[in-house]
Amino acid sequence: MPDTLICQTCGNKFTLPDSVAAKYPGWKPKQCMPCRSGRTRPSTNTDDALARFDAGPSTGVFTDGGCDPNPGPGGWGAVKVVDGEIIEERSGHDPDTTNNRMELRAMIEAYRMLAPGEALPIYSDSQYTVKVVTEWGAQWQMNGWRRGKKGREPIENLDLVQELFELARSRPDVTPQWLRGHTGSRWNEYADALSRAWQTTP
Repeated sequence: MPDTLICQTCGNKFTLPDSVAAKYPGWKPKQCMPCRSGRTRPSTNTDDALARFDAGPSTGVFTDGGCDPNPGPGGWGAVKVVDGEIIEERSGHDPDTTNNRMELRAMIEAYRMLAPGEALPIYSDSQYTVKVVTEWGAQWQMNGWRRGKKGREPIENLDLVQELFELARSRPDVTPQWLRGHTGSRWNEYADALSRAWQTTP
């Protein structure tokens, strides 16, 4: 009987058809066939995300956001988890937005979910959003909220960038961390499902 494998892209369990296992003995592909062919779609159901995924950190605030198409209608999600137990979750929708705006909004809400003195990590699969806090924000502020080599270029999403940066400055004990998306990390996938839940709301 073929081994049960776990897809490194979607986290689903799968087995090779007997004919394939016989033709390629010992082969253990890293992706299921739907992911190999590009047909997998992320879940819009949080229960499904819990059932399908179990990897990754089990404590922290996990955020995600996006839109389809970009720009276009989108959503964001954030879930606060301690030792695998959901403490709080939030989500929202914008009919006309961008991926980055939704990622920024998700992290803003993550900071707001933390109680005073609560230094849980905040995880995002958006390097842009993490770097706004950890690298770029301080320099942009010194440049009068401009960017570029000569400090003359405008900053996109400035309203949300400033809001996030001020929240982060008020919580120096909290450092956002980048987490690679769609690799089977349970709470990243859960936050992603929250950010997409609006797509199934009547």
